Amino acid sequence: MRFKSIRYLGLVSALASLAAAAAYAGDPVPGQNPAQILTDAEDGDDWAAFGRTYDERHFSPLSQIGEANVANLKLAWFHDLPTGNSVSGPLAVDGVLYTATGYSVVRAFEADTGKMLWEHDTGATGLAGNKMHQGWGIRGLAYWDGMVFVGTHDGRLVALDTRDGSEVWSQMTVGKDDVRFISGPPRVFDGKVIIGHGGADVGPIRGYVTTFDAKTGKQLWRFHTVPGNPADGFENEAMEMAAQTWSGEWWKYGGGGTVWNAMTYDPDTHSIILGTGNGAPWNRRVRSEGKGDNLFLCSIIALDADTGEYKWHYQTNPGESWDYNSAMDMQLADLEIDGKPRKVVMTAPKNGFFYVIDRTNGKLISAEPLTKVTWAERIDLETGRPVEREGIRYEDGKTVVMWPGPNGGHNWLPMSFDPRTNIAYVPELQQPGTYNDRGIDPKAWKFTPGANDPAVNIDLTSNEPGAGTSEVVAYDVVNRKKLWTIPNPGFWNGGTMATAGNLLFQGNADGTFNAFSSRNGKKLWSFDAQTGVLAPPITYTVDGKQYVTVLSGFGVSGALFGDIVARFGWQYRSQPRRILTFSLDGAAKLPPAPARQELAPVSDPTFELDPDLAERGATVVGRRCIVCHGVDLKAAGIAPDLRVSPVPANAGAFDAVVRQGALVSRGMPAYPDVSKEDLDAARHYIRMKAREYAESRM
Repeated sequence: MRFKSIRYLGLVSALASLAAAAAYAGDPVPGQNPAQILTDAEDGDDWAAFGRTYDERHFSPLSQIGEANVANLKLAWFHDLPTGNSVSGPLAVDGVLYTATGYSVVRAFEADTGKMLWEHDTGATGLAGNKMHQGWGIRGLAYWDGMVFVGTHDGRLVALDTRDGSEVWSQMTVGKDDVRFISGPPRVFDGKVIIGHGGADVGPIRGYVTTFDAKTGKQLWRFHTVPGNPADGFENEAMEMAAQTWSGEWWKYGGGGTVWNAMTYDPDTHSIILGTGNGAPWNRRVRSEGKGDNLFLCSIIALDADTGEYKWHYQTNPGESWDYNSAMDMQLADLEIDGKPRKVVMTAPKNGFFYVIDRTNGKLISAEPLTKVTWAERIDLETGRPVEREGIRYEDGKTVVMWPGPNGGHNWLPMSFDPRTNIAYVPELQQPGTYNDRGIDPKAWKFTPGANDPAVNIDLTSNEPGAGTSEVVAYDVVNRKKLWTIPNPGFWNGGTMATAGNLLFQGNADGTFNAFSSRNGKKLWSFDAQTGVLAPPITYTVDGKQYVTVLSGFGVSGALFGDIVARFGWQYRSQPRRILTFSLDGAAKLPPAPARQELAPVSDPTFELDPDLAERGATVVGRRCIVCHGVDLKAAGIAPDLRVSPVPANAGAFDAVVRQGALVSRGMPAYPDVSKEDLDAARHYIRMKAREYAESRM
């Protein structure tokens, strides 16, 4: 199928969108059952969902490219992308490739040639306002019946016509002026589309998911993941039950539990399964008087797919206080365990364990550590609860060092699962975190608008052996054991994809895209992508030929970790960002790699540095800037390095960018609530770091 090229830009009002949706009769692809490509595990021609099919396995049955010939894999085509996030998972349906990058700019290409068919900019940067304070960009798309669906940073869910990229409908899914935002991919099931949101790290957010009619955009149901103020009444019995596990006036803090990533549809039980996030704030002493399990934080929740009615839940971290959220991908399988057939859901959340759960009732089957775990001795299989080690809740101002840290033993970059061998391939992380809440008064603490302040003091640096490393773990799900590992060259490692060709594909922070034997982890092929590759790859066919596609460009929350991710030298403005597509007979070549430049810090010898102001500025920068600009301002490619930027050197320019929002259209949020005194303090801190950087280069 080929479509006429068109560029569609701009926004349509909600009224016009609904009118267009009413006129749009679904217009399905001829001969295609819209659910078939999401349920047929044996047909690998398309990759129509974030995890390919409803089961979210990130596995393809294609084997045209396999162990014997993957060494011949070559670049078929590439497309340069503009500056911005390029770590999302693409889709491929009926010979057309769909990608979403930056702040929800969607593009369609001929999947075999790379010819762009259309582009749709959702205009999110101009609408997001204070929702921009978590600048992740978009991570993926969904497909159903001739439409692709994308979430936007300002909180809309948008349906686009795959023929020309025009908007079919658009619905605002969050409060217009709250700090909720969308970064994860929607999921579709049975004619419905579901979306969650993020934001619990920067404001008093109560998490929820919302489900819409895929054809018309009409809202069908909403499920909150934590209870609200009891005085307002509870939406359902599940919220009334959950409220019994909270204390104090938790609703004033929102509670958290956002579903910012993981949602899986189980057609066998007709359930939508959610993975929920951390508390708002992280510190349970603040949000819930230090008491209770705080349902449904850090939980796997099953809901009736038609009504959103609660079915069951499993909580990985009762009363969590460390950002050990359970929003990592969840995969479905039918396995024989202990001689009995079981329908299971598998997940590897942040806390370092690999969980296998009965998806018919939520009962725990197994939970084994994948990475270094020091916060718990084990998971009790009878109760399903972790056996916590003493002192991990940093009581009485004590400091605790825990493995893994808040970035987790596994983050959102997806694992894959081979149903032929029952082996999961998990991109695993190794980094501790240091926690205490000294100086934090639980009764006086409140959210600072737009700031990352979890009511916990956190240190992410470590000199312990293994800190700041990563690997792929091949995990035998049935026999509950690690089989082998592949050490990765950096801390952040890419999402994985397994295929019936006995291959495992993964990109890495060092700028390589690789294929390994999924039987033993031996590297069989590698491609120099000229920049970091973290996005999950996909594979599909066009006219009977198998292709592999991945997006390149280093830009994820790894900026939080300074040197351990910045050491590869990727620069925000100069690193290439591309769509890369491969085949066995590819003939394309990348242009020469841009020279890696160590940018010089801006010299400002007349600036009179005030050490006291710089110390105050470290707090301002730490709460508002390091998520993108990095620990010690080592940004690692996700945002400009402020030590070498001329903007902070000029007070007027700095105010225009930070407080007035001069660069909002380029993804830099505005912080109008930052006082001029705090802004000046931040300048002193940045100038101090620039001088330290200059001295280190001498």
